[in-house]
Amino acid sequence: QVQLVESGGGLVQAGGSLRLSCAASGLIVSNYAMGWFRQAPGKERDPVSVISWSGDSTFYANSVKGRFTISRDNAQNTVYLQMNSLKPEDTAVYYCAVDRGTGLPTKPVAYDYWGQGTQVTVSS
Repeated sequence: QVQLVESGGGLVQAGGSLRLSCAASGLIVSNYAMGWFRQAPGKERDPVSVISWSGDSTFYANSVKGRFTISRDNAQNTVYLQMNSLKPEDTAVYYCAVDRGTGLPTKPVAYDYWGQGTQVTVSS
């Protein structure tokens, strides 16, 4: 049974930082792209950042470029999202996901497995 467990969310003031982690079990994720998505109330689930299986290629949404950094530790079967200079508009539930295909997909439908999400709240 594949499980993705996110952690690291919480409440932070604007300008602060958080580091999200996503630990996978039941699946060796080293061969697959992994992504972070977020969903605010009443809005669609949007891509935040994606990393290739090797870590050599990454995607960032324009809204987070220069502030967020995605990384992965294949030995630990874990992907991270370092979030700096947080803004109130970053408030959302953040989800990690695994795509067993190729490339750097940004559409949620492309992903095969999802975590349960972790809440990030940024106060102004």
